Amino acid sequence: MATPDTNITGRPVFSFAKLGHSNRDIGFAIGMVLILAMLFVPLPPFFLDLGLAISLSLSVLILMVALWIGAPLEFNSFPTLLLVVTMLRLALNVSSTRLILSNGHEGPAAAGNVIEGFARFIVGGDFVIGIIVFTILVIINFIVITKGSTRIAEVAARFSLDAMPGKQMAIDADLAAGVINELEAKTRRKTVEEESSFFGAMDGASKFVRGDAVAGLIIVLINVFGGILIGMMSHDLSVGQAMNNYTVLTIGDGLVTQIPALIVSLAAGLLVTKGGTHGAANEAVLGQLSNFPKALYMAAALMFAIGWLPGFPLMIFMPLSAGMAAFGYFMQKQAAERLADEKHEADAAIAKDEVQGDPVADMLRVDDVRLDLGTALVPMITSVDAALPGKVKSLRSLFIQDFGFVLPGVRIKDDADLPATTYAISLQGVEAARGEIEPMMMMVINPTGEDIDLPGKRTREPTFGLEAIWVDEARASEAELLGMTVVDPESVITTHLTEVIKEHMPEILTYAATQELIEGQDKDYQKLLADSSNNSPAVMLQHVLQALLAERVSIRNLPKIIEAVAEASANTKNIRAVIEHARGKLSKQICQSLKDAQGYVPVINLSGEWESELTSSISSSNGEETFLMSPSRVQEFVLAMRKEIQKFSSADEWPAILVTPQARPYVRSILERVSPMTQVISHNEVHRKASLRTVGTVGQ
Repeated sequence: MATPDTNITGRPVFSFAKLGHSNRDIGFAIGMVLILAMLFVPLPPFFLDLGLAISLSLSVLILMVALWIGAPLEFNSFPTLLLVVTMLRLALNVSSTRLILSNGHEGPAAAGNVIEGFARFIVGGDFVIGIIVFTILVIINFIVITKGSTRIAEVAARFSLDAMPGKQMAIDADLAAGVINELEAKTRRKTVEEESSFFGAMDGASKFVRGDAVAGLIIVLINVFGGILIGMMSHDLSVGQAMNNYTVLTIGDGLVTQIPALIVSLAAGLLVTKGGTHGAANEAVLGQLSNFPKALYMAAALMFAIGWLPGFPLMIFMPLSAGMAAFGYFMQKQAAERLADEKHEADAAIAKDEVQGDPVADMLRVDDVRLDLGTALVPMITSVDAALPGKVKSLRSLFIQDFGFVLPGVRIKDDADLPATTYAISLQGVEAARGEIEPMMMMVINPTGEDIDLPGKRTREPTFGLEAIWVDEARASEAELLGMTVVDPESVITTHLTEVIKEHMPEILTYAATQELIEGQDKDYQKLLADSSNNSPAVMLQHVLQALLAERVSIRNLPKIIEAVAEASANTKNIRAVIEHARGKLSKQICQSLKDAQGYVPVINLSGEWESELTSSISSSNGEETFLMSPSRVQEFVLAMRKEIQKFSSADEWPAILVTPQARPYVRSILERVSPMTQVISHNEVHRKASLRTVGTVGQ
């Protein structure tokens, strides 16, 4: 079958579309060279007319694009395009000046039909009227539109640059809290960078428009006075003839370049004034105006009253008043229908819940995870732009990705018994943690641990207990510039909730949740687990998964864990032995999670004395193991371990403790309370391709 670039015989054919696409950059370069050439090479009137028509068409096209784009960044090539069209107008100005001064004595058609047409249509042959109209257009463009656009662009560029560190930190905080994934974080970072670059470029590009207006005014003055002198001295024209010929041509030339400049200035103003609004200009403006029907009624009444004033044309004001009133009625009717639809949908949802739900059962049901909010924090979930529910909901994907753990739904509710600015986190009906935040303020944390020299309310970060301070949003920007971490209240709650859930994952992984994980596996693995020599395979798997989650080992590779449980349960009923066998099967995953930046697994070894004593303290009877080390020796072991671990924890480094397979569960049990972040691995869990790096040894 023939490809798009071959005929039915299979021979290649010439593709104009492909050629045009591949040579688009060459065409643009040629266009820029032609614009520069117009500054030096005289143009015939026909080509000048063509250039002026192209300039006017480009200006209208730019205005239409500026009207219909949804956000300023959709037209981020505007500063470059603005420079190109400005240069095109100036080059045409130079060419038209050359023709006016050379051939102006011949009459209005000396510089082409476009300039003549503008001169006749707008100036009407009277150069005095032309001067006045041209002056008014220059004033509108230079003083009103361009000056305002320039000021807005300057402020937008400064604010965008100042807010950039805060936006980057907010993205990092959302990524750390699991609200967004890495891909979305990269997209948002790119958007922040593009916003800063765009508004910075617009700040500079607005100077092109101002310079163009000034240059157009100077060129008009040169053409008028230069033309009069040339007409009188070189062509023996009278003063009146010279003024009429050259002034009419010059004003026509000025208008034919100032009108496109005015259109492009208007497009620039539309872009920089769009700000945070989204959607086309008509949607943003008309949509917001129509949200207030009462304002339309008042405006209609005022127009009607003005029409009855003496001397005012009632036949104009009355239809205008009627049109505004009709528009207000139509918008009010539409708003009422929208509210009725929303109320109907809400009532239907409530009725559905009442039919499906049993109130007594709902009261008896214990939520696996619940977040209670004090009265002052309720707007964080009820306001239109509330971010907290979305951030909490996104934790589900975070736990699935990091731990293979399906987080149950988090119920968020208000609790009048809590202090107004307090929140509480409950797991299976028991409060696990609580914290206090200040709504409408930002938490500032100094990563270095030094004191924060900012006015605000001193506090402690509820998750890790770090020194922090609550400041208003104006002070937050100042803190970001000083290199401090600024976190919004929603992120504070989300981070705390994340750490509490991580700590209590084994408790949340109930039998029902385990059964749901099993049912999500292929039938072969379900059968393998069911055929294992264990009376309660699901319970056995639940204990293994809980033990893995307790040590922050991901259970995403559930098929391999099921295989390990089936293998181990064929030889032993000891749950501890099954767990250790499963950890051995996950050796590659465990070592991968412990690697440092250089690709090594940093470990702390035990001295031979400790290894021997720990091993000899394990006794076995009837297939059950017990650990019989004296409390004083356990205390000495804990102190020795803590001393070695603290050498690295101050730098936020957590090397694993490498021990014998027999002693691993008991060493982990001992360290669990004093250093839960420290991983304890056995020699069986070191993958054959893992590279170990010994960073310390615990001696007696």
